[in-house]
Amino acid sequence: MRYTDIAIIGGGLAGSTAAAMLGRAGISAILIDPHRDYPPDFRVEKISGGEQLERFRRTGIAESALRHTTFVGENWIARFGRLLDKSPSQQFGFHYHSLVNAIRGEIPAAVETICAKALSVSTSVDRQRITLSNDETVSARLVVLANGLNVGLRHQLGLQRDIISAGHSISVGFDLVPVGRPSFDFPALTYFSERPSDRIPYISLFPIGPRMRANLFVYRAFDDPWLRELRRAPVTTLNAALPRLKRITGAFDVSGEVKIRPVDLYRHSAMRQAGIVLVGDAFATSCPVAGTGTDKVFTDVERLCNVHIPAWLASDGMEAAKIAAFYDDPVKRDCDAWSAAKAFDFREVSTSASPYWTAQRWARFMAWFAQGALRRLGRQFHIEPNFLGHSSSSSSSSSSSLSSSST
Repeated sequence: MRYTDIAIIGGGLAGSTAAAMLGRAGISAILIDPHRDYPPDFRVEKISGGEQLERFRRTGIAESALRHTTFVGENWIARFGRLLDKSPSQQFGFHYHSLVNAIRGEIPAAVETICAKALSVSTSVDRQRITLSNDETVSARLVVLANGLNVGLRHQLGLQRDIISAGHSISVGFDLVPVGRPSFDFPALTYFSERPSDRIPYISLFPIGPRMRANLFVYRAFDDPWLRELRRAPVTTLNAALPRLKRITGAFDVSGEVKIRPVDLYRHSAMRQAGIVLVGDAFATSCPVAGTGTDKVFTDVERLCNVHIPAWLASDGMEAAKIAAFYDDPVKRDCDAWSAAKAFDFREVSTSASPYWTAQRWARFMAWFAQGALRRLGRQFHIEPNFLGHSSSSSSSSSSSLSSSST
């Protein structure tokens, strides 16, 4: 039997960040995950500036972890084959496993990592018991469940998962290479859909090391023949769906594997149990199109580790009333509600043919066009316009492109 105050099950983005934060705060913790080094996985591949970056910084590990990413300071915005704006931005591209392993490198030695799978969890008001696949047992005051989409333990604990939107969106990832020239002209690019009938909100192109990474988002069923065609002939399928994209990118090819991941939106209810708390996708998923996945993860972990766990450990017991304070945290609730609303708004503005959403699409197009025109004019007079009140990164956060769905 191993004893600790906090046992974290799951070593993805949420779990590893929590382990690093708790270890730095001097709180006794154990991280439980089957992998010593997190393996390659198609998840979140970009963090953007603004509030998203600020949420990461509140964890205290952002600056160290971001050294392992690729920074780009300008993002081009385009639609209908027309370049609308060259907007200053803060974008950090990475492979998901690289970022998670960089965060694991920030976990203090005092936090032990056990490479095993959690087979069962029994909870009580005082201590929680975790049985592991290596025949060990861990006793903890609190279990932080950060095992993403794995539902076995949640079913065992009677935690109910409510599906909000099945097959809400699909994320596609691949590398794009220029044909007939050494590099693309743009540092990063967000290209918005040309036709609602294609059910494509946008494609985001950004560098990861020497490669140009593409995150394409679609609203289709997972068994849609279009996705099979995309795998079989990605360039032809892309050119048919976004026929004027090449005006911005030039001729291109797709290299390597085309990875496809569907996303269901769900949220857990009946989760206010003594001794256990859910964070990240273990609690609720977000839509990668909206780019709010890392916002939710970093908000969950920051509030839990900076605010609630220190307060809970200050007194005996880990009853349900304590746990409820985390789920009722106004900062967390606001972030969750904002993320959910943005997921549905983005789908409507991308696919709906109603007069209202058609007007919304054209309004956004004209706003980007106007900001780009003012920015070009302003640069002639050394003035940087920002009348829209946000940068391009807020509309192209391929999430955080991929919404940290393994967190």
